[in-house]
Amino acid sequence: MNSVLVSVLVMIGLSLMRVHVVISLITAALLAGSMSGLSIEDTINSFNNGLQGGAKIALSYALLGAFAVAISKSGIPHMLADKVASMINRQHDERQVGMIKYGLIAALIAAAVSSQNIVPIHIAFIPLLIPPLLYVMAELQLDRRLVACVLAFGLVNTYMLFPVGFGAIYLNDILLGSIQKSGVETAGLSPFKAMIIPALGMLVGLLIAVFFTYRGKRTYDKERIARVENNDAKYSPRTLIMAVTALVLAFATQLYTGSMIFGGLVGFLVFMLSGILKWDEDEDVFTQGMKLMAMVGFIMIAASGFAEVLRETGDINSLVTVAAQAVEGNRALAAFAMLVVGLLITMGIGSSFSTVPIIAAIFVPLADQLGFSPMAIVALVGTAGALGDAGSPASDTTLGPTAGLNVDGQHNHMWDTVVPTFLHYNLPLLVFGWAAAVIL
Repeated sequence: MNSVLVSVLVMIGLSLMRVHVVISLITAALLAGSMSGLSIEDTINSFNNGLQGGAKIALSYALLGAFAVAISKSGIPHMLADKVASMINRQHDERQVGMIKYGLIAALIAAAVSSQNIVPIHIAFIPLLIPPLLYVMAELQLDRRLVACVLAFGLVNTYMLFPVGFGAIYLNDILLGSIQKSGVETAGLSPFKAMIIPALGMLVGLLIAVFFTYRGKRTYDKERIARVENNDAKYSPRTLIMAVTALVLAFATQLYTGSMIFGGLVGFLVFMLSGILKWDEDEDVFTQGMKLMAMVGFIMIAASGFAEVLRETGDINSLVTVAAQAVEGNRALAAFAMLVVGLLITMGIGSSFSTVPIIAAIFVPLADQLGFSPMAIVALVGTAGALGDAGSPASDTTLGPTAGLNVDGQHNHMWDTVVPTFLHYNLPLLVFGWAAAVIL
């Protein structure tokens, strides 16, 4: 049995059984090492070496958590809640309330899409934008599983379709670059045209989530939200202006430095220097923010260790090779097998950007030999890499939404983020990605 395949399935199974994701990742890493013949010492050393890869994002989450708590001190959450509550109270027509709900969903999609290109800050906006909106969502009885799907759609669909911002890195630098290195000429190919069919699959999944699966109402404890949002906070024009200033400076700093750490730090300092956050409160606020984001940070660190163990086993290439040999000569079956392997690898590594170079080295020559067109190869490898990003317990596409939606403890990472995004995006991506590979 392939150690990568077994360990990924064990990690997912344990997580679904409500074993903490960190414990699941560590257990799966030890299993992968032992199955591949690595000694316990080598497995632990590989895991430890990988931990440093997640330290940066963990510290980023800690600072963004502190920044999010500081934002709550400005009173923005209560201003938003008051405004939307008054709009809802003025509407006696259920249809009008529904329009407010779908307006909020559209705004969240726009924010997620913009985070990939217009303001390329990736998931940094989530712990800043979502917690202040939790009370609003509770007023609308909006299902947070839907919000998780909405955010994941904007994060993944954007970079896998539009070659701008993070999409330029994924489509041009990584995808086309890896295919070119593997022996297929990509000059003149449009990654947008190649990926539009798989992207439509994600759109279908989004529409199903919005209008069918999660269209119903779901109740949340508003008192728990109020405790997290700092119910005693008062807002005024001055505090709101300083809050907007802090957000703008935090985003500008991140864009300039390329670091979420310094962006969060600048935003936090603005609140301190403006007096909204008292000097004797900064330590408590910072600690509270770190607690809110601690789980996500630890998962990201453990996921980096797990990914490093998977690479050290050498069984990733083995898995890809075996899948390629098993379906040699059958184009339709080969396309489906490549997509499934991409799904498994990405769910284990947690990053589509890291998956493409691994699978392209073997899949591209095979696809070329089977007669796939260059456009079909781009669609095949691009979809295989993106598969699993939405739906992996260790992906920032799922950890980011959980970080924002679970600040009050009413949103489970596995069952409220991972499972919904897996079902609504990975399954349609398999179908539409396969269709693109066969049609193009």
